[in-house]
Amino acid sequence: MAGNRAVVYVEPGKVEVRDISYPDLILRDGPGVNPLNVGRKCEHGVILKVITTNICGSDQHMVRGRTTAPSGLVLGHEITGEVIEVGRDVEFIKKGDLVSVPFNIACGRCRNCRERNTNVCTNVNPDRPGSAYGYVDMGGWVGGQSEYVMVPYADFQLLKFPDKERALEKILDLTMLSDIFPTGYHGAVSAGVKPGSTVYVAGAGPVGLAAAHSAQLLGAAVVIVGDLNSERLAQARSFGCETVNLREHPNLGEQIDQILGVPEVDCAVDCVGFEAHGHGHAHGEAPATVLNSIMQVTRAGGRLGIPGLYVTGDPGAVDDDAKVGTLKIRFGLGWAKSHTFVTGQTPVMQYNRELMTAILSGKAQIAKAVNATLISIDQAPDAYMEFDRGVSKKFVIDPHGSVKR
Repeated sequence: MAGNRAVVYVEPGKVEVRDISYPDLILRDGPGVNPLNVGRKCEHGVILKVITTNICGSDQHMVRGRTTAPSGLVLGHEITGEVIEVGRDVEFIKKGDLVSVPFNIACGRCRNCRERNTNVCTNVNPDRPGSAYGYVDMGGWVGGQSEYVMVPYADFQLLKFPDKERALEKILDLTMLSDIFPTGYHGAVSAGVKPGSTVYVAGAGPVGLAAAHSAQLLGAAVVIVGDLNSERLAQARSFGCETVNLREHPNLGEQIDQILGVPEVDCAVDCVGFEAHGHGHAHGEAPATVLNSIMQVTRAGGRLGIPGLYVTGDPGAVDDDAKVGTLKIRFGLGWAKSHTFVTGQTPVMQYNRELMTAILSGKAQIAKAVNATLISIDQAPDAYMEFDRGVSKKFVIDPHGSVKR
């Protein structure tokens, strides 16, 4: 039997590459695994040899100690791999298939899955609707920043690439289908982006860049990206976005006015989440800042897409309310302007197939937009540190060294 190495959360600010158990089709006990899921049989699942797996900004929340993640948790929910073993009940996925794994774990049987809301499947997490690989309070499914991983409900969940060799040539783009590209796209769709729209994207991290690129694909006339990090803003400008440095220019409406001639946009996307910081020189943590600012600058009747992560438990929050996800939001402003808010995890399966086609046709250039950067699994701890310092890269782990450089 092969060994298995994985990236593991140790303590705030520290991850390590460790030897872990080779996966099987039964969910075993381990750090973060919900006791009610231990022993769960997954003959509907497969074992993957991981080809690529990405470091996500939401992983970084755990690594910073901003969640209740336990030490030893295997990280990673952005997985692309080759099927090397299939369970007894798998009918349509075969050994050798190259597949993208949606980060939402979904059964395909419950009411929400049948209504395509796979982000809130009710059967895979005993605690609450919704689940994901390698993430705190998400049912304890083992993460995919590893050499091998088990994926349940394979026939329903897995997106098979139609041409394996062609897919490998575009693997740095296709690896984004597990989360970041559908998440950015969902943010733009939820915000109502359409041809001719003016769009503000809060945050120039990888998801913000993916949302900006998605807004362009949807026909937006102008996409404005705001952030405190000049390197990330330069990356946004590299593919045609306007930018606002909120460290230097705290009044967002004034900066939008200078770009558009009016101090508002048609719609906005929050790609920052609960670790938001205030604008200008007093840029300490202020978790409601982004939500309040996008309400202020979005026109009356506009829509707000909110794929940025907000949690119900944040031990490192600035006050007791924020520790349980209670934020000082100007909801009255949003009500007065008749805004539409769309929140929650992205239902990846609503978007990943069409985005795959856009990549394979050359229409979408997501790897370029987010500055995809290939690393080995042994480089992952250093990459987490770089990412935490705000480097403008989307790190893609190649666990087996199988991707052509």
